[in-house]
Amino acid sequence: MALESQPKSDFDKYYFYQESVQSPDNDVLFLRKAYKEFNGKDPVTLREDFCGTFAICCEWAKLDKKFKAIGVDLDSEPITYGKENYLTQLSEEEQSRVTVIKENVLSPEVPSADIVVAVNFSYYIFKKRQTIVDYFKNCKKSLNQDGVLVLDCFGGSQCMEANEEETEHEGFSYFWDQDSYDPVTNNALFYIHFQKEGEEKKEKVFTYDWRMWSIPELKDCLLEAGFEDVKVYWEGTDEDGDGDGEFEVVTEGEECEAWVSYLVAK
Repeated sequence: MALESQPKSDFDKYYFYQESVQSPDNDVLFLRKAYKEFNGKDPVTLREDFCGTFAICCEWAKLDKKFKAIGVDLDSEPITYGKENYLTQLSEEEQSRVTVIKENVLSPEVPSADIVVAVNFSYYIFKKRQTIVDYFKNCKKSLNQDGVLVLDCFGGSQCMEANEEETEHEGFSYFWDQDSYDPVTNNALFYIHFQKEGEEKKEKVFTYDWRMWSIPELKDCLLEAGFEDVKVYWEGTDEDGDGDGEFEVVTEGEECEAWVSYLVAK
């Protein structure tokens, strides 16, 4: 059973975020699958970089009684929220296998793991090539034998222009707002807005100032950082042309207005 998300206040931004953006119960299934496809065996320890409320860590601990999870983030606010709202949903035994550390993901002191994961495009905050290579090198050094690094990425022609998209959920709407895009730097500014039914829209609840990294750029940086094999997992499409949540290894993608993929590096 996935973590139950319930609003903890009149406007609980992390509740709305998880309901709109995250599927940690599905994420951990993919992570386990990707590792096994590389190594033919189960991983044990997962480290979630930029972990925020560390929902993935919690789901990982629930997945198997031998699995351990480590969350790393610099922001105390989401860490505290996760401890109060997600960690408490686990049994005492499961909680004992989850560790959360307030630390910079670039620190050489980050713990080792079988899988290091950076999702929700969190590493896009690194705008300089050398910084992202340094981050990947740090991940490579901290991986256990046979370890893998898993990243998500996104792109498409729609990401190269200002636009706003509304998605309706039960009791509220979620807005993904691309405010700007600079083709010279590939920098882009995004906001998430929410609007509860019958209430005014809450603007800029979350802000993301990112560089839009392409798949070839990321692969080159990963290889420079010491990884030897990088696979692209591309999302399939349903009958309506939308993403179906199923990711498979490809050597060629599709021309899409918007796409989401995973990179798995060993």
